[in-house]
Amino acid sequence: MRLREIGSSHGVRHLAGTLADGREVFVKQAVGGARAAELAAEASGLRWLASAGAVPLPEVISVDADMLVIEMLPPGRPAAPAARHLGAALARLHVAGAPAFGAPWPGTIAGLPLPNTPPAPPGGTAQCSPGAQWPGWYAESRLLPYVRMARDRGSLSAADAHLVESAAARTGDLAGPPEPPSRIHGDLWSGNVLWSGGQGWLIDPAAHGGHRETDLAMLALFGAPFLDEIRRAYESVAPLAGGWRARVPLHQLHPLLVHVCLYGSSYTAATRDAARAVLSA
Repeated sequence: MRLREIGSSHGVRHLAGTLADGREVFVKQAVGGARAAELAAEASGLRWLASAGAVPLPEVISVDADMLVIEMLPPGRPAAPAARHLGAALARLHVAGAPAFGAPWPGTIAGLPLPNTPPAPPGGTAQCSPGAQWPGWYAESRLLPYVRMARDRGSLSAADAHLVESAAARTGDLAGPPEPPSRIHGDLWSGNVLWSGGQGWLIDPAAHGGHRETDLAMLALFGAPFLDEIRRAYESVAPLAGGWRARVPLHQLHPLLVHVCLYGSSYTAATRDAARAVLSA
C-alpha cells in the first residue's frame, strides 16, 4: 500500500493510500502504538453503528495496534436534500438502540479516555426502566470525570468546577422523560459529518449507548450546515420529547468539558454559560 501523509490530529498521523486492488483508503497511524486504544475504539464504533444499517459510514478495512484503514470518501458539499437524508438516517440509527448506556469496549474521545462502563443494576427495583438510569450515568461517566481532569490541569478554577458539579447534580431533574439507550455517534460535531456523493456520512465516532438528544445537541454546538433541515427530517421519523430545547445545554456540557480538557481556558466561558443555563432551567 502506497501512503502519503495528509495531516495529523491528537497525536495520530493521517495518511491517504491506494490498495493493490485500486481502492483509495484513509489511514490513521498511531506513532509508536501510543494511540492503539483510540484506533480500536474507533473501529469498534464504526462497525457497531454500521450494523444498524441506518446511516452511511465508511467501511473499516483493517485495524491493528498501529493502524486503522477505512474507506476513503471523495469530498462533496452539504446541501438541503443530503441534510434531510442525514436527519432521517440519524433517527433510524438512534431507534436501533443499544443494550445499555455505555459500550462493551474502552472508549476514547479526541484522544481522551471515555468511560463506557454501563450503569450498575438498579438494586433489584423492577420499576426502574433502563431509561431512568441515564441521568446518573451521564453525570458520573460524561460530566464529572472531565470536571476533575480540567480542574487538575488548571483549565477550570475551583469555582467553575463547583458550578459544573452543581449542574451535573441537576441532571435527574432536567433529563426529560426516560428513554431507552439509543445507538449514538457520541462526538457528532459538524466536522464529523463528511458530505460525499449527495449524502452525509458519519466519521470518527465515540459511539456508545446514550441519549439521542446528545447527538443533536452536538450538531448544534458548532453549527452544522442545514441544521434545521436535519432536525425536521429527524423528527419526521422519531419526534423528540417535549422540552428538548431547554435540555440542549445539559447535553452540550460534556463536549464543552472535553474541549476545556484539550484546549484549556478558551472554552471555559462557554462551559460556564452552559452550566448556568442548566441551573436556571
